[in-house]
Amino acid sequence: MGPCFRRDNVEIGACGMNDFAGQTVEAARRILTAQLKSAAIDSAELDARLLIGHALGLDLTGIITAAQRQLAPDESTHLEEFAGRRLAGEPVARILGQKEFWGLPLQLSSATLVPRPDTETVVELALQLLRAGGDLDRPLRIADLGTGSGAILLALLSELPAAEGFGTDVSEAALQTARANAARTGLSGRTTFIACDYASGLAGPFDLIASNPPYIRSADIAGLAGEVRNHDPIAALDGGADGFNAYRTLIPQAATLLAPGAALVVEAGEGQSARIQALMTAAGLMAAIAPKADLAGIPRAVAGHKMAR
Repeated sequence: MGPCFRRDNVEIGACGMNDFAGQTVEAARRILTAQLKSAAIDSAELDARLLIGHALGLDLTGIITAAQRQLAPDESTHLEEFAGRRLAGEPVARILGQKEFWGLPLQLSSATLVPRPDTETVVELALQLLRAGGDLDRPLRIADLGTGSGAILLALLSELPAAEGFGTDVSEAALQTARANAARTGLSGRTTFIACDYASGLAGPFDLIASNPPYIRSADIAGLAGEVRNHDPIAALDGGADGFNAYRTLIPQAATLLAPGAALVVEAGEGQSARIQALMTAAGLMAAIAPKADLAGIPRAVAGHKMAR
């Protein structure tokens, strides 16, 4: 019998004994995969492997090697807990407590978004613009506004060996997570984290400013997938009535801090790129490059350049 849980106010599964007690690692993987598939979780096989690895402290090779070993009682208990949480809609990354972004293993907290592949588009466009201006190993000052877990900032610094990075956030809890991630990625020596509203606590000039601000319309929050709506911090999602509150604040701030020829790169929601470009133009930033699309073809990263003197 599986754990009792509810998803979208519908009870799924049954209450009873621990499904994983006395099972081998391989049998537990198959049972968990079947449970996740029955709950219409598309990534059932991957999720099962990740959760078993987390419960047992094993990587993929370890799971294969230990396939016929029976689970210890504490392992089956941990796995039952993780299965219940996943079946109730909690993202795997939240259960694991970390998410890979740009090849970096980043710690998560309740104050941070789960970094998503779409946001790597911002990193790609930022690096493209910096590369067009010269070698990536030159000294640079970069900033990430609303840094959260530090994902964008640390990804950029991992590619810019001589750069100095500044991350801002209004949440001290988020900044604590970002500092921990800077330490675990070996980038603490080149990062400074500041508690402020976007760029309000920064002093320029900067060679690049990036941001993934909240851009979901307030009225659309309730319609988001439960994994996002119920587990990501609402303050990091809610962009106000029209979704543009953050852009109206951060774009003018960033424009005053950019060095001549430097760029601001922001993440955009679907259908938002044109209006973001208009806000950048109003702040004196020129759209010298087209928005960069994500894998779904949505214009996801929007850039504006400060005119060179």
